[in-house]
Amino acid sequence: MIETIVFDVGETITRDDRYWALWADWLGVPRHTLSALVGAVVAQGRDNAEALRLVRPGIDVAAEYHARDEAGRGEDLCEDDLYDDVRPALSALREAGVRVVVAGNQTARAAELLRALDLPADLIVTSGEWGVAKPQPEFFRRVIEVAEAPADRILYVGDHPANDVHPAKAAGLRTAHLRRGPWGHLWADDPQTVAAADWRIDSLMDLVNIVR
Repeated sequence: MIETIVFDVGETITRDDRYWALWADWLGVPRHTLSALVGAVVAQGRDNAEALRLVRPGIDVAAEYHARDEAGRGEDLCEDDLYDDVRPALSALREAGVRVVVAGNQTARAAELLRALDLPADLIVTSGEWGVAKPQPEFFRRVIEVAEAPADRILYVGDHPANDVHPAKAAGLRTAHLRRGPWGHLWADDPQTVAAADWRIDSLMDLVNIVR
């Protein structure tokens, strides 16, 4: 029985294409170039921020993030950044009596922006607010605390096997691997991912049938 479903953010709740487009514009490179480099580092199993370092070797990502913000070109989220199935799925899950939590590797600013979208969620938190990020075990200990349910009755949903599926499974949670975004598609049929995921889904609406 699933009592709480916890959602990753990037490429689970939100699309990342505009996020990378804004970085490309800031760094002065074609959007396609940065997008391709993100795909390349993802395929190599590296952190996606490495794509920024390929464009500008030695870049201080945190300093550039601050500079963007100071220039009025900082982090932004709007309704168009949400995947189409987010609102109907989260609403249906809450109607079914499931606690809905959004918890991913995002900045504190992203948490504010997500809350401003008034999503049908009981709680929205990010690694930037907690001071600990996936795949660290402490992140998932915090997830269990805010989920307000036993670990084996919590389902963590995400697209990234190394950040979402495997560490959530190690923490005793149930897991759903979402075939969405570069990570979700690239590792959809990876044997280790298949073995670790309790469910493999193509849409967040699939979760409604799972909890029923």
